[in-house]
Amino acid sequence: MTSPFLSENLPANANPSDQADHVVGDWYSVPELSLRDHRFIVPLNYYDPKSSAKITIFAREVVAAGKEKQALPYLLFLQGGPGFESPRPTEASGWIKKACEEHIVVLLDQRGTGLSTPLTVSSLSQMKSSTGLVDYLKHFRADNIVKDAEFIRVCLVPEAGPWTILGQSFGGFCAVTYLSFAPEGLKSVLLTGGIPPIGNGCTADSVYRACFEQVVHQNEKYYRRFPQDIPVICELVNFLAEAEGGGVPLPSGGVLTPKGLQIIGLAGLGCGGGFERMHYMFERVWDPVLIRGAQKQISYFFLKSFESWIEFDTNPLYALLHETIYCQGASSQWSALKIREEYEIMFDPIRAAKENRPVFFTGEMIFPWMYDEFHALKPFKEAAHLLAIKEDWPLLYDVNVLNNNKVPVAAAVYFEDMYVNFHLAMETASEIAGIRLWITNEYMHSGLRDSGSQVFDQLMGMLQGKKPWF
Repeated sequence: MTSPFLSENLPANANPSDQADHVVGDWYSVPELSLRDHRFIVPLNYYDPKSSAKITIFAREVVAAGKEKQALPYLLFLQGGPGFESPRPTEASGWIKKACEEHIVVLLDQRGTGLSTPLTVSSLSQMKSSTGLVDYLKHFRADNIVKDAEFIRVCLVPEAGPWTILGQSFGGFCAVTYLSFAPEGLKSVLLTGGIPPIGNGCTADSVYRACFEQVVHQNEKYYRRFPQDIPVICELVNFLAEAEGGGVPLPSGGVLTPKGLQIIGLAGLGCGGGFERMHYMFERVWDPVLIRGAQKQISYFFLKSFESWIEFDTNPLYALLHETIYCQGASSQWSALKIREEYEIMFDPIRAAKENRPVFFTGEMIFPWMYDEFHALKPFKEAAHLLAIKEDWPLLYDVNVLNNNKVPVAAAVYFEDMYVNFHLAMETASEIAGIRLWITNEYMHSGLRDSGSQVFDQLMGMLQGKKPWF
């Protein structure tokens, strides 16, 4: 038994049953878990049977210690992103511990991440041209991630039976793509903060317009929590604006500008503990004056903390592909920048600082000027522009299939989600037949990370009839 979604496009020399395409490691352990590594050789381009280009896909099999030989059902985890690897368990905890009570968990490094032929700043530098890089990167969206998952399912699951998938954030987007084009591979689907907009064309404009409204709300909440940060951040923005070149050097070689400072909202405003982390960073923004008359300067601690929070140097795929996840047959045209201009009075950091009012941070948005200010992204500036104007993106969703869905689906929808807008998520949910929704303001977008056992238990309980459907 093979997947029709997979086999119709596979080259003859890439048979999933061929052991040369699948290497299995030995079992090893962390506290209360046993793990085993799998490496699969798959086509870079499933749509071109004549292509000889291959990549490696890495997946880690995880079971509760002592259950290595038990015939348990499989559960695939799809990580958020795009462009981030799967979790690396150090012990049995959170949702993984809960899932391993009754499942074999498969942690997939989506293509281009982790150990799956990783696309890093250094590996991407091997590309000889920006057009060649774009031609390569076009194969790293959800459609091919799902094809990789199907390849793995056929290899791993006994008799190539269906499995359950858990999609967090962008992983949920991938799960809805899976529902659209390979539902025969799915036993059930769990979504956490991951219901995508599914309209044709480019939905990025509607996404960013809705998300900017939630970002404003999150900023207001932050400054209500920490009003003492208003003058601190205004002073910092004025300092950056008045510095030579309009910013100060970052440890990696880039430059921190007022606009660059705003992007820490990406991580700080929308996840559990983010408000606190931001506040504690700003507590240490300035170096102490040890000698009278010494020049005022931003502390290395603050600059390093800022860079550590913005992961473009380790995961550049996120910046390069972020807007493309909203594209079906249309270009994004730097959507976040277009929509930001509609809110420019509210989000102009220099104007806000001069008026001594709160400087608002931005959210999950990528802007073209980042390719000038962040050292790791500079080599990819031209490729990023080509991706922004690229129009011939293949379909990611099939609304007709979703309207007739037969696969049980349970979704956690976070009412104040800054990354996946509640109202847009509800519009899509209305198109997925049989979906069961758990709507809550108890958690933020990071609910699966922050309270994974409870979130996982709630969704599985809904599918199993142990919890209310709504």
